Amino acid sequence: MSGRKSTNLAAEQPETEANEIESPQHRAAGADDFSHGKTGLNKYTLFCALLASTNSILLGYDIGVMSGAVLFIKENLKITSVQVEILVGSLNVLSLVGSLASGKTSDYIGRRYTIVLAASTFLIGAILMGFAPSFPFLLAGRIVAGIGVGYSLMISPVYTAEISPAMKRGFLTSLPEVFIVSGILLGYVVNYSLSNLPQNINWRLMLGFAAIPAFAIGLGVVAMPESPRWLVMQGRIDEAKRVLIKVSCSSEEADFRLDEITKAANSEVGQKGVWRELLLNPSRPIRRILVAAIGINFFMQASGNDAVIYYCPEVFKVAGIHNKRQLFGVNVIMGVAKAFFVLISALYLDKFGRRPLLLLGSTGMAISLSVLGMGSKFLEHSDSKPLWAIIVCIVAVCAFVSFFSIGLGPITWVYSSEIFPLRLRAQGTGLAISVNRLVSGVVAMSFLTMSKKITFGGMFFVLSGIMVVGTLFFYFFLPETKNKSLEEAWALFEVKDRTNKSDDAERGMPMREI
Repeated sequence: MSGRKSTNLAAEQPETEANEIESPQHRAAGADDFSHGKTGLNKYTLFCALLASTNSILLGYDIGVMSGAVLFIKENLKITSVQVEILVGSLNVLSLVGSLASGKTSDYIGRRYTIVLAASTFLIGAILMGFAPSFPFLLAGRIVAGIGVGYSLMISPVYTAEISPAMKRGFLTSLPEVFIVSGILLGYVVNYSLSNLPQNINWRLMLGFAAIPAFAIGLGVVAMPESPRWLVMQGRIDEAKRVLIKVSCSSEEADFRLDEITKAANSEVGQKGVWRELLLNPSRPIRRILVAAIGINFFMQASGNDAVIYYCPEVFKVAGIHNKRQLFGVNVIMGVAKAFFVLISALYLDKFGRRPLLLLGSTGMAISLSVLGMGSKFLEHSDSKPLWAIIVCIVAVCAFVSFFSIGLGPITWVYSSEIFPLRLRAQGTGLAISVNRLVSGVVAMSFLTMSKKITFGGMFFVLSGIMVVGTLFFYFFLPETKNKSLEEAWALFEVKDRTNKSDDAERGMPMREI
C-alpha cells in the first residue's frame, strides 16, 4: 500500500502542524507522556474498540452453540462421527481463507469496511445453516460462515490496535477475546434454552440465531471512524488527524501519534512487496516476528481449547453424564468460568504485561490437562463412574478454559496485531491467524478419531505435553510489549548487541537467535 505513495507524507501536513509536532518541547513531553503510558483512555476510543470487537462474538457463538447443536444434528440428519468432525472443523479450516484474504482486503478497502464484509459473509452463512435441509447444505453454510469468521478474527484486533494508545492497547485489543467468550456463553445458554424443542427445529434455531448479531454488527460499523494508520498509508493525512483527535485525550497526544505514524509510513515507502518481504526474503527482525506471531497462534489452537469446547458434551457422556440438559448445564458453568477470567485478564493485561499472564496461563493449562487426563483415565476403567471423579473432571475442564482465558485466549490477538510494522501489519496478522484457523480445524476434525484410538484421557495427556512445549516457546521467543507504541513494539525484534544487558532487560526475556 505504502509503495503507491512516493511523496513524503509528513510534508502533506500544514506547516504550522508540522512545526508543532517537531518542536523540542513537544518531543520531550510526547516521549514521556504518550509513549510511556501516562495518558488516559478516551471514551470514544473505547466505544470504537467495543463496536469493532463485537464482530468476534460471531465465532464465540458458533463455538458455543455448535457444541450442543451437533448432538441434535447427528441424530436428526443421521450422520456419522466422521461427518460430525468435518462439520465442526470445516468452519475453522475455511476461516483461514478469510484470514489470508483479509490482509489484502483491509489494505484495499480499509479496516472499517472489512468489518462490514466479515459480518455480511457470516450473516449469509448463518441463514444457510438455519434453513439447511441436508448435510451438504449445512456444510455449505458452515463454509460461508467460516470465511466470515476468518475476516473478523484478523480485522477486529488490528483495527482496535491501530486506534488504541499504547498504555491501554492490551486491554482494548483483548476485547475480541472477551466477545468470543461472551459468544460462547451465549451459545451455551441458547443450547440450554432450546434443548426441549423438537429435534428437527431446535438445532436450526440454535444456528440461525447467529444472523441477528451479524446483522446488528454490519449496521453498527457505520458509527466507527476509519483506522488513522490506514488513512496515513493512503496519504489522507488530514482525515487521519481528525480521527486521532477524536481517539486521543488531547490535541498534543494526537499530534504525537500522527508524527509516529507518518514517520513509520515514510520509512516504508518504496520497500519491496509485502508477501515477498514476509515469506520469500524476510529480514532477521521480520523472521523473528513471524516466528513469534505464528508460534503463539499455533499453540493457541494446538492446546485443543476449541476442540474441548466443541466436544465437551461427548467427553462427559463418556464420563457418565447422559442427560442433555445436564450436559448443557456443565457447558454453562464452563462458559461462566471463561467469561470471568477473560475479563480479569483484560483488565490487568496492561498492568502486569503480556509475558507474565501468558506464562501463568499456559502453565496452568498444562497442569489442568494432566489432571483431566488422569480423571478421564480413571473413569474409563471404572464401571461405577463415581461422582467425585466426574466432579474432578468438571473442575479440571473449568480450570483449563479459565487459564486459557487468562493467557493464550486474549494475548494471542493482542500480540499478533501489535508486533508487525505498519506496512506488514494487516497481511502479517492475517497470515498468523490463518495458521490459527488451520490448526483449529485440524484439531477439531481429528479430535474424536484420535480419542477413539488413544481414549479421551490419552488425548488430554498429549495436549498437556504440547502446552509444556508452548510454555518454553513463549519464555524464549516472545518479548514484552507492554506500554510500547505500535511503532516501538516491532523494533523489539531488531538485532541487538548480545553484550548489552539493558537491551535484554527492556525485552524482559532471553531472546534467542533466529
